[in-house]
Amino acid sequence: MAAPTKITALRQALLDWYDREGRTLPWRLRPEDRRAGRVADPYAVWLSEIMLQQTTVPHATPYWFRFLELWPTVGDLAAAPREDVMREWAGLGYYARARNLHACAIEVSQQLNGRFPAELQPLRALPGIGEYTANAILAAAFDKPASVVDGNVERVLTRFYRIETAMPKAKPEIRKLAGELADPDRPGDYAQAIMDLGATICTPRSPDCEACPWAFACQGRARGDMLNYPKKLKKIARPIRHGTAWLVRRQGRVWLRQRADTGLLGGMMEVPSSEWGEAGVAGDPPFEAAWEDRGEIRHVFTHFELRLSVREAEAGPGWEPREGIWAEDNALQDHALPSVMHKVVSRRKPASER
Repeated sequence: MAAPTKITALRQALLDWYDREGRTLPWRLRPEDRRAGRVADPYAVWLSEIMLQQTTVPHATPYWFRFLELWPTVGDLAAAPREDVMREWAGLGYYARARNLHACAIEVSQQLNGRFPAELQPLRALPGIGEYTANAILAAAFDKPASVVDGNVERVLTRFYRIETAMPKAKPEIRKLAGELADPDRPGDYAQAIMDLGATICTPRSPDCEACPWAFACQGRARGDMLNYPKKLKKIARPIRHGTAWLVRRQGRVWLRQRADTGLLGGMMEVPSSEWGEAGVAGDPPFEAAWEDRGEIRHVFTHFELRLSVREAEAGPGWEPREGIWAEDNALQDHALPSVMHKVVSRRKPASER
């Protein structure tokens, strides 16, 4: 643990920098807002934190505005059909977050009278809220002391202390150090400040050490090896899975079905496909037809790469699917299709050639 005087100096340097240089984000209270007595909207903060779990600020921001436009309060979101929520979430990825988002809204609305709890454990008990997100909400929405550690903070602290333990094993050590450094008097601003430091100054490939408020004490800068941190275990090559997507049309419509709630892309709509597995296992088509080869699409998930061969055919009048819907070809954007399925439907034959 650093000496108390050093910790005080680090806190002050970071907060002074944040007062001058911190980002202005639509869901964030700036220091001047707090001084003016303004309070954060916990619903808006929670929504931003869930979206930002696996997404960048520029990508998430339009979605955040769209959700607030459609559902201004947590009660509005709770009352929305889950299918609508999933549709609007499409493109943000990690779709279990959308299911948990809706489940959390229902629980807060129905069990907690529409109020998010302002304590760590009750927050963590809500669907989709883990350790990091609970601490981030405590700090940003309620200005309470919290140890907020995201990827940006991990990068800052591993460089600052030259932590040799590889990720993710270093996480407990980083959380401990983050808790020691957190400012108890301005917890909300401190949490935002250290995340901004990683997002704008201590960046992965081009850290701007000359502009860093912690440069005077950073061990990585002193040794000139800051780019060696955080230490990472050797990457294991992603396995490749294969499958066949059956793109079925009928009179200007496309056959879609909903995936099971559990598992990858749970609850989203899809173009029906075979099992995803080893190469050469194409699966059986849903009906006999002269299936046209529409090429292959590739999509990278966190733990594997998917390669889908797209086959297309027109369904005859005597065939009906056992499940799913016929979606209008020119209104597929109205359905909760994940990115990989947008790639599949983009391969369909143009209307002028049918």
